Amino acid sequence: MSTSSRFATAVHLLAYLAINGQDGPVPSDRLAASINTAASVIRRLLMQLTAAGLTKTQLGTGGGAMLAKSPRSVSLMQIFDAVETVEAFALHRAPPNAACRVGRNISSVLGSVASRAETAMRQELKSQTLADIVEQVLQAEKAEGRRKA
Repeated sequence: MSTSSRFATAVHLLAYLAINGQDGPVPSDRLAASINTAASVIRRLLMQLTAAGLTKTQLGTGGGAMLAKSPRSVSLMQIFDAVETVEAFALHRAPPNAACRVGRNISSVLGSVASRAETAMRQELKSQTLADIVEQVLQAEKAEGRRKA
């Protein structure tokens, strides 16, 4: 069973741009180094984030990615919607056995649970902004007494 890390990677990428991108565009290789992934992964995410209006890119020498909006105006829900296609959790891949009382009822019962979980997750992501994440990252860094990297 695998899960996607696109959302976490996208939030990391956008937080990095918010903290370190005030002096201009940030190249994908620099973003990739912070996230510890390949620059091609970053470029694919940037395409999705740009399509959603969250980032913009500048081509050529000195080019890279920049935030397209203020961190205060970007909700975590916007980021999630830009890069994820997954639901809170998946139901059975194949229909359960209809001859079994559990099998014939489990999908509707779990479907209701999944719907409530999805609603709660979306509400939480709507209530948090990229600026909230940036502030928490900076506070954690300050608590650790580390220098800017």
